[in-house]
Amino acid sequence: MATLKIKKGDTVKVIAGRDKGKEGKVIAINRKKSTLLVEGINMITKHTKPSMQNQQGGIVHQEGPIHISNVMYLHKGQPTRVGFKMDGDKKVRYAKSTGDVID
Repeated sequence: MATLKIKKGDTVKVIAGRDKGKEGKVIAINRKKSTLLVEGINMITKHTKPSMQNQQGGIVHQEGPIHISNVMYLHKGQPTRVGFKMDGDKKVRYAKSTGDVID
């Protein structure tokens, strides 16, 4: 399986779809489906039954999955592509626009 260029906790910008132009932090990633959940992006309405966790039940607003190809990593407030390079004997991510190492 190919290495994903975006990780949990990264700040991303949506480049396609209904929420185009919005920014948010990655909450979770589904590697099999290549989707991710971004804070405040692709909000869906879910009708829930009363349960032990949610005694009241009712309508819940939560983030829906968005495909990884529809987001871009934000580096210093600017969207950029992400690449990999060897830093000594360690593989690191870097921002292609500036060449800075991300992590």
